[in-house]
Amino acid sequence: MINWFEKYGYAPDAEEIGGILESTAAAVDTVNSPEILKRCFSLMDLTTLKNNDTVSSVTKLVSKVNALETEHPGYPVPASICVYPNFAGVVREARRNPELHVTTVAGCFPTSQSFIEVKCRECELAVEAGADEIDIVLALNLFLAGDEQGAFNEICQIRKTVDAAGKAVGREVTLKVILETGLLADAERIARASYLAMEAGADFIKTSTGKVDVNATPMAAYVMCSCIKVFYGKTGRKVGFKAAGGISTAEDALSYYLIVRTVLGEEWLNKNLFRFGVSRLGNSLMSAVEKKDVKFF
Repeated sequence: MINWFEKYGYAPDAEEIGGILESTAAAVDTVNSPEILKRCFSLMDLTTLKNNDTVSSVTKLVSKVNALETEHPGYPVPASICVYPNFAGVVREARRNPELHVTTVAGCFPTSQSFIEVKCRECELAVEAGADEIDIVLALNLFLAGDEQGAFNEICQIRKTVDAAGKAVGREVTLKVILETGLLADAERIARASYLAMEAGADFIKTSTGKVDVNATPMAAYVMCSCIKVFYGKTGRKVGFKAAGGISTAEDALSYYLIVRTVLGEEWLNKNLFRFGVSRLGNSLMSAVEKKDVKFF
């Protein structure tokens, strides 16, 4: 097993993290402005991952985004719409603005419990169907059993597959790796998983699937962003951060925004390096901006 903490020179300190997060929580009101709320809106991977999703329901969600420009001028387009892989083509066909990316979960989301050949093929099919971005889950069956090399190898193999599929259709495809931090539970495991995913080629590391009991937390976000910072310092490669799972209020979004700004700085506060995976946040952000109840999505 690689000693990631020795290699990168950062290991999380629970007491230090607790103090910083207390200060961050107390400062949320300092970033509560229409400009920043709208910036958070532009960082959303607007997500629908329901058992009863249909072509009609996914098309309706895309139509809502298409209508933003006329019904709510002044709001930016979200970063992407995130769906199951079989709906990638639906989003791609229905979107009007190519700035709205097509994100799909793949690789046997949300458990990653299958054969690597199946995971790779699903990712390949998702790209062929129209995905600009692929969100996969770290193989926890390997990682939690102590087989970090096996978990690393799986991400590398999926990275290679996604790159080849993207090249075949003429576009670069972003790969996000979900750590499922609620199941990793402690800060040291979250840090090890962060380093592993970044070294294996992740463009983003993401907190959660939203399908377990504990999803995104400020602690996990702080640890992941700290690992991203030291990774960038060592390698010169910028990796993005995606907070997902249970983020539904404007205050939630501002809290994560402030963590990213505090740890990584202003240069990370754009859709190329920071995302929210959300299904309910859009209305909350619009309500906070307009200071009235908005139910657009």
